[in-house]
Amino acid sequence: MNKLVYLGVVVIWGTTWFAIALQQGEVSILVSIFWRFTIAGGLLLLINRWRLGKTQLTWRDHGFCLLQGLCAFSLNFYCFYLAASQITTGIESVIFSMAILFNAINQAIFYRVTPVKRFWPAAALGIIGITILFSDQWGAQYFSVSLGVGVGLSLVGTYGFSLGNMLSIRHQRRGLAILTTNSWAMCYGAAVAGILAYFYGYSFTLPAQPLYLGALFYLALFGSVIGFGAYYFLVGRIGAGQAAYTTVLFPLVALTISTRFEGYQWHPHAVVGLGIILLGNFIMFFPVHKFGKSRLRLPVASAAIQGKRSDLP
Repeated sequence: MNKLVYLGVVVIWGTTWFAIALQQGEVSILVSIFWRFTIAGGLLLLINRWRLGKTQLTWRDHGFCLLQGLCAFSLNFYCFYLAASQITTGIESVIFSMAILFNAINQAIFYRVTPVKRFWPAAALGIIGITILFSDQWGAQYFSVSLGVGVGLSLVGTYGFSLGNMLSIRHQRRGLAILTTNSWAMCYGAAVAGILAYFYGYSFTLPAQPLYLGALFYLALFGSVIGFGAYYFLVGRIGAGQAAYTTVLFPLVALTISTRFEGYQWHPHAVVGLGIILLGNFIMFFPVHKFGKSRLRLPVASAAIQGKRSDLP
């Protein structure tokens, strides 16, 4: 079951990056985010009512859902959408693969879960890989401001996504249903994006463009309702650290699409950099056991779920 859900997340999220690129243009980023998560959150609320009936959350729980919405369904996507106008979405997805390292760090900060020893070489390889990936553009002669902005925004968005993972763990440790908390978090994220869009005077009218509307509904239904539901299901089953291992594979899907439709070119340094990043992630993913053998391990629950209660209120 875990492996099937894992594969589904890889395929869905590997394709959503290009869908984000298709939304670039005349519609404000905040408006695109508003409609995406309004549709997704509203649909999830209906499913939640059908599956679970009327569910009760405390005001405190709603406060944490609001925080999750800001981190995972609003401000982080604002960063991703902005970054998509500066760098290719395939490269964005590679940077997003750093979520595995951010999750390990945040679980140590918020849940006192000590990172495994292989975290350190994996983190080092991740940083080295990112450096090599953009090595031809770091020099003053070639440096592009748009590159720096795109990378920076992608990293900020990825860290926000990781914080959303920590809040999801908080919900699940208190016995709250993923379906319930996700639906409210998405609605809150949409509300924040909508308020900001209204404040800046953006129009909420959507263009009658099949490409934009198709991307919107794909992102809302597959990328948000199904993708995030499956991902947070994995967070509950195998922990945030190992759930983030989906980021090991979906950059390959995203880069393949980016090569075909965005003209991404595979220079030697890009191949080497990506290889080192994936190697670092696989070191985290495939623990080495005695006799030098490795295997994919998907435990029922992580230490973060099984351990003592969170230090979060």
